Amino acid sequence: MQNRTWLTWLTLASLLLTCPAVADSRLNQILEARPESDKARDVYRHPRETIAFSGIEPGMTVAEFSPGHGWYTRILVPLIGSNAKIIGLYYNPSMWAQIPGRYTPEMIEERIQNIHKFVPMVASIDANIEAIPHYLGSVDPKLHGTVDVVTLVRTLHNIMGVEEDGGYLSEALNDTYQLLKPGGWAIVVQHRAPEDADPKWANGYWGYVKTSAVKAAFERHGFEFVAQQETNANPEDQPTVGDYVWRLPPASQLLPSNQHLADTYLAIGESDRMTLKFRKPTQE
Repeated sequence: MQNRTWLTWLTLASLLLTCPAVADSRLNQILEARPESDKARDVYRHPRETIAFSGIEPGMTVAEFSPGHGWYTRILVPLIGSNAKIIGLYYNPSMWAQIPGRYTPEMIEERIQNIHKFVPMVASIDANIEAIPHYLGSVDPKLHGTVDVVTLVRTLHNIMGVEEDGGYLSEALNDTYQLLKPGGWAIVVQHRAPEDADPKWANGYWGYVKTSAVKAAFERHGFEFVAQQETNANPEDQPTVGDYVWRLPPASQLLPSNQHLADTYLAIGESDRMTLKFRKPTQE
């Protein structure tokens, strides 16, 4: 009888976590508990709507591309819950040197070493979640077919910009495909270039890429395009040739020649972004 009662409560708890009202309340609590500096970006990043679009739920295994300082990690970890698993995917170390003129050797080394911060960062949020960091191109095959959702948030531009120099985009999308379960999703949020932009400028080096280029890349690697939403669109950002995404907040990296535009860039806010969902087919 005791075992039957325990199973009943376990079933009820599982149903509650998947109930839309309870799930919304859980996400609201997570978003409210974050540092004020994180919440200040919500007006541009729309985490509530983006998470809803992603389909990420408690108990799922999630892989996060380029976790950085953990802006999304601080949402994903408490959302998937204790005893779940999160994988941090970091750029292939050889990629950084392929981006001309942007990073000093010291900056490159710092970015390569960021992988060692992932486990303690996750543990500081929830010590009961298994955190597994990997460089792209050397993901453990034991993880293949174990992931429900892969998030690629503001991260594709770097690997798209150096695809011809080392196949880094192909490597990343291959790893994404292999990691996902059949029917699993890849969620892309990416700085968006106008479709009529010069392709040499919209190749990722300046931070912007075309939606059509992203869709084509995923479809070449076996993914099915599922949906697009405009949650993270910003019509105030109308980039043209010569504009780089880091002129905008929160980076606000301005050259001496455009310091006079600082207030204009602040008024624009963060970049215009596409939000896309792709699926690994259930049958190959």
